[in-house]
Amino acid sequence: MTATSSDFVKALEVGRPPNVAKLFPNSKALLVSGKVIDRAMNAKGHALALAANGRNHFVIRGVLAAAQKANAAVIIEIAKSEGGQKAYCPVNYWNMARQVDAVANELGITIPVAIHADHYGIKGEADVKSAKVEIPSMFDAGITSIAIDASHLPDEENLLANIELNNIIPAWAGLETEVGEIKGKEGLSTVPEALFLIRGLNAHGIFPDWIALNNGTTHGIEASDAGIQVELTAQIHEAIKQYGVNGAQHGTSGNSYDRLREIARKTRTTKANVATALQFVSWGLEVNDYGNAKLDENGNFIKVKGEGMSEELWAEMVAFADSKGWKKGDYKNLNLPFENKLLAQTKEVRERMSKRVEDFAYNLIANVFNAADTAPLAIDAILKAGSYDLGPKGKRIENPAEWTKEQLHKQAQGLSKDKGPEGNFED
Repeated sequence: MTATSSDFVKALEVGRPPNVAKLFPNSKALLVSGKVIDRAMNAKGHALALAANGRNHFVIRGVLAAAQKANAAVIIEIAKSEGGQKAYCPVNYWNMARQVDAVANELGITIPVAIHADHYGIKGEADVKSAKVEIPSMFDAGITSIAIDASHLPDEENLLANIELNNIIPAWAGLETEVGEIKGKEGLSTVPEALFLIRGLNAHGIFPDWIALNNGTTHGIEASDAGIQVELTAQIHEAIKQYGVNGAQHGTSGNSYDRLREIARKTRTTKANVATALQFVSWGLEVNDYGNAKLDENGNFIKVKGEGMSEELWAEMVAFADSKGWKKGDYKNLNLPFENKLLAQTKEVRERMSKRVEDFAYNLIANVFNAADTAPLAIDAILKAGSYDLGPKGKRIENPAEWTKEQLHKQAQGLSKDKGPEGNFED
C-alpha cells in the first residue's frame, strides 16, 4: 500500500497546518496535525502510532528513517520535563519541528509526521497563567499536537485547566488529555474518573483525540513487563467510546512486546510513547528485547563495543554522571551537556547511532505496533478532508448546563481522592 506521488504532492499543498507552512514555505516534509496520525491508525485498525521522544538528534534521524522504511505515519514528541524551559534535552518545544523538518528534507522522508508537545504539565494556577503565553509560542515554533497534562491536580481542577487552556490551542491541532498521573500500580485510573474528564470536556465542546491513563506502567526504566493493565485500559476505553476518544499509551519502555500487542489488539489505543528505550539504543547500550537497558553484575549499564557512541565518549559520560552522584534513572540528564560532543564524533559513529535507532524503531512499528503502511491512510484522510483540519471525531453529547463550574462538585461526587503517592513522575 503506497500513496502515489501526486497524492503526496496534493497532501503537501493542503495538509500542512498554517504554522508549519509559514515556518517552512519551501519544505517537502509533510508535517501534519496529530489528528491525521490518529485517524490513520483508526483506519488500519488495532494499530499504534510510534510516538518517539526525540531526546537527541540521532533518535529523530533513526525514527524518521524507520517510519519511511515501514511506510508508516509517525509522531516525534518531547515532554515538558525533557524539552520545556527547564529542559534536560537539547531537543525542545521550540526547535523540534525545525530539526524534524530539516532531517526529513535531507533524507527525502515522504511519510506524514506530527510534532507533539507531550506532557505539558499543569500543577496549579501559576502553570495555567504561564501556559497562556508559552503554548502559543510553541505553536509558533511548529508544534502540531499537544498533551495537556493536569493529572497531578484533583479531578475538578484537571477538567477546569483543560477547559481554560483550550482556546489557545488551534482547533486543527491534535489534542491529548490525561487522567491519573503515570506512576505505576499506585493511583490507577478508574472508569468514573475518565468519564468525568471526557464528559466535562464534551459539554464544553472539547473533543480530545487521545486520553492517557495511569494503567499500571511508569516512565523511564521499567523493572518488569508486568506494568500495563490491558483489561483496565480496555474497560475505560469502552466506557468513553461514544465520545470518540482513543487511548495514548505512556511508559512503553521495558514492557513486553506481547503486552504492547495486546494493547493494540484489545483496546482503542492509537498512540504509544517510547522515550527511554530509544535513548539507550542510540547510545549503544545493551538492551533486552523490550528496550530495557541491561546491567552487569555491579549494577552498571553495559556499553556494546562498536555500537552507538564511541567507547571513549561513553567513559567520559559515565565519569560525569559519577561525579554528580547520579543513579541509573538520572542518566537522562546527560542528553543536554553531551549533545555537541555526540554530534562531534566521526561520521561512522554518528551513522551507527542513528542506524541502531532505525532498526529498533522499525521492529516496533512493523512487528509490534501494527503500524506499517499507515502513511497512505494518513494521506487519504488529508485528501478526503481537503484540508490540514480534519475536525473532531466526537460530537457534543453532554448538556453544558450540567457541567458549569458550579455544578462540577456535584458531578465529581463519589470520585476517588486516592491518587497514589506524591512525587515527581513526569517522564
